[in-house]
Amino acid sequence: MAGAGKSSIGKKLANYLKFDLIDSDQLIEANQNKSLQEILVDNGIKEFKKIEEAAILSVEFNETVLATGGSVIFSKKAMNYIKSNSSVIYLEVSFGDIMDRIPDFSNRGFVKKADQTMKHAFNERESIYREFADHIVTNNEGLESCFNKILSVI
Repeated sequence: MAGAGKSSIGKKLANYLKFDLIDSDQLIEANQNKSLQEILVDNGIKEFKKIEEAAILSVEFNETVLATGGSVIFSKKAMNYIKSNSSVIYLEVSFGDIMDRIPDFSNRGFVKKADQTMKHAFNERESIYREFADHIVTNNEGLESCFNKILSVI
């Protein structure tokens, strides 16, 4: 989910492990030469998901930390590819904390149905995140605490 800390934690973990970091949102933006929001507006949700899936399937896992966009879990093909090449860590954050961290999603390139509330989108994703997770780590006490929890499970 946006605001969970994937990019921040991913960067810290990659530095610690001396691995490369790939942030799939940045990869998509670089490949498309547009922001995530522009891609969504120009192409729609269905095409955005195809673009995201292709970006994930292009990642070579060789001493790599991948920080995914929050909607990647809608692609079973992409998630199975990640799981076959790596461990999946779900950064668990409460809905309230997400909304405190990102009060306005309107320009975030956030994939959700037009009539869907943020709470419904959160609930829908949370169960899928849990389904694919090898490890669930709460990120509600700050970056350092979350990082240390991850180190204890990898």
